[in-house]
Amino acid sequence: MEAIRPVPRTLLRDRAYAAIRDAIVAGEIEPGAVVRDADLAERLGLSRAPVREAFSRLVDDGLLESKPQSYTRVTPLVTADVRDAAAVVGALHELVTRVAVPRLRAADITAMRAANERFAAAVGTGDVDGALRADDDLHDVLVRVSGNRAAAATVARYTPLIRRLERRRFGEGGSCRSTGLHERLIEACAAGDTAVAVLVTAEIWRGLEELAD
Repeated sequence: MEAIRPVPRTLLRDRAYAAIRDAIVAGEIEPGAVVRDADLAERLGLSRAPVREAFSRLVDDGLLESKPQSYTRVTPLVTADVRDAAAVVGALHELVTRVAVPRLRAADITAMRAANERFAAAVGTGDVDGALRADDDLHDVLVRVSGNRAAAATVARYTPLIRRLERRRFGEGGSCRSTGLHERLIEACAAGDTAVAVLVTAEIWRGLEELAD
């Protein structure tokens, strides 16, 4: 019975956080909706404590807002907040790209190409969630290879704000980012051309700032 051990409290908190965050980003819990720790704890099969801890993190992330002794609810989609988040996340992606490109190995380029293939396939079938996951996978290669933990944490914190608006826009008939931009980024990375890779990265994230406008 040594394999059966108590699940660490931090894992329960992280599980609650990820589940609620993803539901907000996907629109399953809509902007303005009031959320209750008891209800979500029951749905997640958890106690209320890790859900309350998740609520606190989501308030810090800008996905929830809370008034003590009154309510906790999903924040509205405020384009200015998304634009600010996109500017910060984009700048950090430029930073990690600059550091990562000289360190990339063949396996990393292969992972980026595979992610872009998944992205293109998802866009082709209208699978917005799949496209956004593949997009994350592609850019996460550069974040990981850079080894910048501060950048990784900040990107992870603010990307959901951006994804929520992206998903809404695509659901209204917009289009996902071009696979062509990804292809240009990958080719620059494969060639070890840091300057071009950074320029393409800036173009990708500038497009997201414009999306907020």
